[in-house]
Amino acid sequence: MKKYQLFTISALVILSIFFTIPIAGFYGAMGKIKSYHAQEISPYSKVIWDIYSPLQYVSQTTPREAANSLEKMIETSSETGMASVPVWSVSLEAPNYPKDAFPNGIPVFFHFDGFSGEVHEMNTINHYIGMYPMERGAQLEMSLMPYIFLTLSILMIAYLCWNSKSSWILLVLPALLPVGFLGDFAIWLYWFGHNMQEWGAFKIKPFMPTVFGDGKVAQFTTHSYPSLGFYLLLVISFLCILAIFSKLKEQKMVKR
Repeated sequence: MKKYQLFTISALVILSIFFTIPIAGFYGAMGKIKSYHAQEISPYSKVIWDIYSPLQYVSQTTPREAANSLEKMIETSSETGMASVPVWSVSLEAPNYPKDAFPNGIPVFFHFDGFSGEVHEMNTINHYIGMYPMERGAQLEMSLMPYIFLTLSILMIAYLCWNSKSSWILLVLPALLPVGFLGDFAIWLYWFGHNMQEWGAFKIKPFMPTVFGDGKVAQFTTHSYPSLGFYLLLVISFLCILAIFSKLKEQKMVKR
């Protein structure tokens, strides 16, 4: 196997296992849960969620026996997150949340296709300061994620099959995944921070929420850092770049 093939296949495997399969397999299931149509969720989607559940945050209010079963999560009305790997985490500390219950604050996790963590609690806090619920953001992007990741997978496969000098173009989008996520994430944080509503009990001026690092909003302390998924995106990006340069080098050697 040639080097560029090894790099591309490795990137494709990581992309498929941690993103494409769970995003496509769980597509639409969260909407059915929220609309009280959980009985319409396919057995396949339930299996996908159960397989990936060990990688997810378990809410403080979730019964331990329900944590790894979507059916039990639904039966106990527990806070259910997405099946895909979380890409970014944001936690919020406040005086009214005890350290023994929430040692790292109220955590929420951002996925390509949705959210997980203490989403209901975070939305309650956001409502307090006049901020929209998290679900208002990136609705179009999240609805397109299964198609986007399937397309990225196809581009990688095409790169393995197409031996043209211009084939490197096919890996540009997969290589830019970390940048694309951070850019969209920052844009939506700006939108949330600059579209405060009058219903807030506590009035604050428009602000830019912290994208990376620690910040302060009113009496709340925020922490915003990469999660497992973002590091996997960096690995995918690095492998794609190696695949591009490896193939270009090989093509030059063949010409000689």
